[in-house]
Amino acid sequence: MALELRGPPVRSPAERLANATIADQFAQTYPLDFDLKARSSPWFDPGRARNDAFFRALWFADRQAAEASLVQVAAPRLGNVIYSVTAKRNVACQLATVLDALSNAPEDLSYIFASAAGGFNWRLIAGTDRLSAHSFGIAVDVNAEIGQYWKWTGAPEGRVGAYHNRIPPHVVQAFERYGFIWGGKWHHFDGMHFEYRPELILHARLVEGGRH
Repeated sequence: MALELRGPPVRSPAERLANATIADQFAQTYPLDFDLKARSSPWFDPGRARNDAFFRALWFADRQAAEASLVQVAAPRLGNVIYSVTAKRNVACQLATVLDALSNAPEDLSYIFASAAGGFNWRLIAGTDRLSAHSFGIAVDVNAEIGQYWKWTGAPEGRVGAYHNRIPPHVVQAFERYGFIWGGKWHHFDGMHFEYRPELILHARLVEGGRH
């Protein structure tokens, strides 16, 4: 009898997002250049796919453990913004370094952080059964009016239109320099969202041959 070899089942982008493997997390390379053309491709969302078991093992398995790790990171010169994030794996330290650098920028960037309230929040991603990155204390949001979010456009998944960015490139690059990715580079854009994913930054640098 001949042995029939079959590869893994083909899954749609939506299925990969809903039930990501660890390999799926690295399937798309996060673009380090400030070029938003890549996000025009449907389902180009590097970093948006998260394997729940991986995140719970790397960060926290439950809310109580996550809350016990939290510290506050403040930036008085950025509109007195205060974020509650985890101290685990140097997240709070890295965020403090980013905010300090932006506080010392020649221009006033406080408008980007006005009304910012997105730090730790143990919750599911809207419309899903997947935990948000905010649940682990590794994500922060800036001013929602400046950042914008794809669902507010009414666009269907996989067919999101242009993203009219209002966040200066050097702000995004400051976050990236210390391990945070930006949701504004996703097809399903979340321009207010920054998430600590140093493994994706390192992966991008390796793929791009150390240009950054």
